Amino acid sequence: MAGKNPIFEAPTMATSPSSSSPFPHLHRAPDDTLFFSIFSDDPSAASLPLLHLRILRFLSPYLHDYLWHHDPFLISISSGSCSLCGTSDLPHLHGKLRYGDNLDDEWFAVFLLFEISREVPSVSIRAWDSDGEFLLIEAAYHLPRWLTPDSSTNRVFIRSGLLHIVPKSFSSSTPSFPTALSALRSSDINTVAPDPVQSAISRRLSGYPEQARAHIHRVRARVPLPVALVLKHEPCLISLAVEAFYDRDVDSMKHAAKMEKFSSSEMVEVSLRMTRAMYAQLLQQDFRAPKGYPMPRREDGKEAYAEAELGMKIACGFEMMYQGRREAGEVGKGETWEVFKSSLDSSGCFKGLLPGSKEYKKIMDGAMECYRSSSLFLRTRDMLNAPVQRIDEILSLPHSVDDFKGIKLPPNDDDSWLYNGEDELNAAILERQKEMESYESGQRNNGKSRQPEGSDDFNLGDIAESMQAFVQKISSFEGAEVPENRDSKAVELDFDQFMKDMESVIGPLGNQGAAQGHDSDGGCSSSSDMEYDDYDHGSDLADQHCDDETKDTFMQTYSDALNKELSETTLKRSFVRAQQHKGSDVQGTSNAAKGSDEELTPVDVDVNLVQSFLDSFASQQGLPGPASNLLGLMGLKIPQQDPKGK
Repeated sequence: MAGKNPIFEAPTMATSPSSSSPFPHLHRAPDDTLFFSIFSDDPSAASLPLLHLRILRFLSPYLHDYLWHHDPFLISISSGSCSLCGTSDLPHLHGKLRYGDNLDDEWFAVFLLFEISREVPSVSIRAWDSDGEFLLIEAAYHLPRWLTPDSSTNRVFIRSGLLHIVPKSFSSSTPSFPTALSALRSSDINTVAPDPVQSAISRRLSGYPEQARAHIHRVRARVPLPVALVLKHEPCLISLAVEAFYDRDVDSMKHAAKMEKFSSSEMVEVSLRMTRAMYAQLLQQDFRAPKGYPMPRREDGKEAYAEAELGMKIACGFEMMYQGRREAGEVGKGETWEVFKSSLDSSGCFKGLLPGSKEYKKIMDGAMECYRSSSLFLRTRDMLNAPVQRIDEILSLPHSVDDFKGIKLPPNDDDSWLYNGEDELNAAILERQKEMESYESGQRNNGKSRQPEGSDDFNLGDIAESMQAFVQKISSFEGAEVPENRDSKAVELDFDQFMKDMESVIGPLGNQGAAQGHDSDGGCSSSSDMEYDDYDHGSDLADQHCDDETKDTFMQTYSDALNKELSETTLKRSFVRAQQHKGSDVQGTSNAAKGSDEELTPVDVDVNLVQSFLDSFASQQGLPGPASNLLGLMGLKIPQQDPKGK
């Protein structure tokens, strides 16, 4: 997967409403799962069996003797409405592949899908995984600007060995699935993805299938005779054994302690094939052999002990897998039952009930009866029992230690890759870094970074206008409301008391009034002539005219004092101020110029607002944050800028 790319989300895996399953929520697959569906240009359902057979024959050379890490690559015919693909009743083939920790399995499967589309040009294939449209993620640096996670639904397909994207010119909104398929089949509509996108996918698939087979590791191990016999007939079962060992819990450890099925005093040396991921999972786990399991002494040699220890882990994994699946199959309690029971808990069925109580057991028995009556129970039981039944069949065959004697075993593969993977990792990081630098260089050459469609007409003035409208708008009960006072009372201000308190700080207002041309001859008493007691009791002024002029004098005095104090700080440099009129008189004495420098010029509120938003948005570095969230609520989107400010 390409790093630092947008995520194209996968479609919902829930069962469609027309499905007969009573548990649609149980169809969610694990996170490490690839899904695919194959649609033929021939819409008749009768053609699907022939197409299915043709594809299986074509894939046979690729799949022969290939060892999958978790699930094999299987293709089946869809019957009716498909919950796996989330499509309507269109006849098609489909499948899913759980690749676990081995990402090579996923890309090898994608390689096979591209090869199928080359072999059968009349099919259209969809492929997605738990991350969504992962093919678009791989080519994210080369996608058209309009293609986003929201707009990619029903647009991405594999056809004739190429990646196809249904263009926006064909359908500006999300196309229906039949509409998208008709666009792919039409010769008048160009759905082939751009060359850079094709190149990105081709680079990722280059080297397959050889690369996938190169990640198979062969190693010798000393195992009990039953394990050797099972792996001789079904070597693919080692994946289930390794999974059971790696994901073991307390209950499965109890089975390993007993070793009822795979214990044997007869040990044989075999050469095993497994994926590198399996080998690493086994080798890096510390595990003590069960009591009574035949293990050599360390003094017998490092190589012999390593082979026996690896075989012991595999044998314990087989025991855990066999017993766990046998018990779960008998009652049909697999992962689906656990998910079903969890859904009962989350829905409140057991709310207020103690586990084990009479009412709790009654509800649980009813749930189990409902679960057993479903087709999902039968499918789960058959799926869990399949490996168990196959193992029983194999072990029922005649066998002895002599069957494994006299066989020349190949040497172990070199496992230095397990410890010296730094060069490979650095090469992968360097490749991604070059891709990112190439993308950024191309954006700089274009004069702008990739922006959302329609952002070319972005106007900075919209920020100020939208914020003013937001502040001035009266909110309703559905929006942000002005917090009320704790006592639910209106804020009251004693203006006379406030003036008196401010006078005690900045000096008598009467003196300031004289400086502004107001003196006692004007018939107006200054505030300095008034007694505090008179102020405290709200004494009346001579007349209303004097009252107004006194207030104006205070506000002017207060403003002058505040400006004088602020002019001595760095605050004035933190704002963008309005430009002076070009026609203003700039000549004067040096003292006058100095005096004008000390005064704060008017602040341009709108410019400062926009500047603050841009600074906050830039500090987010493309991540979600308060600036983008607030602007998004107002319907504004700021285009991403080049990281280096170019």
